[in-house]
Order: sequence, then structure tokens, then C-alpha cells
Amino acid sequence: MEDQINVQLNGRPRRIAPDTTVTALLAELGFATQPVLVERNGSGLFPRDFPATVVRDNDTLEVIRIVAGG
Repeated sequence: MEDQINVQLNGRPRRIAPDTTVTALLAELGFATQPVLVERNGSGLFPRDFPATVVRDNDTLEVIRIVAGG
């Protein structure tokens, strides 16, 4: 079993551990407590699905931090 998988994260290649959930990936990226939008392979994910969504080899992910401003 391989110890890392390849994903595209915000347009850049990244290697992560297999069986990483979206929640775990967000924590690794420093977004654990921040509101974000996540798209996986062209489809948006609901935040309630982050803990059960496992990132797979060659997935394409977009993570966008939500910020308020004026």
C-alpha cells in the first residue's frame, strides 16, 4: 500500500496520506475552524459531508476561505 496519494489542491499538486477525509485535510491546511467552500472533482460539498468524504488519488480539490468584508 502506498503511503501517499496525489491530488490537485487549488491548481497545485500535493501529496497526502491515503484515507484522508476533507475534515482532516482542512485541519492540515489550517482551515479547521474557518468557514470554507470545498469543491471536489467539480462538485461542491456540504460541510456536513466533510467528515465522511475521503479524498482519493487524483482528486481535484478547490478550497476557498469565506471572508466577510466591506
